[in-house]
Amino acid sequence: MLTAAAILLSFGLIVWLSVRGFRGQPVKAHHITYGLAVITAVYTVAFFLSMDMPQLFKIIFSILAGIGLIFLAAAMQRRRDEQNDKRQP
Repeated sequence: MLTAAAILLSFGLIVWLSVRGFRGQPVKAHHITYGLAVITAVYTVAFFLSMDMPQLFKIIFSILAGIGLIFLAAAMQRRRDEQNDKRQP
C-alpha cells in the first residue's frame, strides 16, 4: 500500500514539475528537494515495514552505531583543530 502511494507521489511530482515548466513558472530548488525528501521518506517507511523484525533491529543498530562513530570522529577532529590553533602564534 505504501509502495503504491510512493509511486503515485513520484508520478505526481514529475507531472507537477512538468506543468510548472510548460506554464513558464519558475521551479525552485527547495520545491524539488522537498518533493524528493517526502517521496524518499514514504519509500523508506514502506521498506522498513516490509522487513522481518530481527533484520530491522540490525539495521537500526547499524545506523545508530554509524551516528555514534561520526560524532566521535567530529569530536576528535575538533580537539585536534583546537590544539593546532593553540600552537600557532
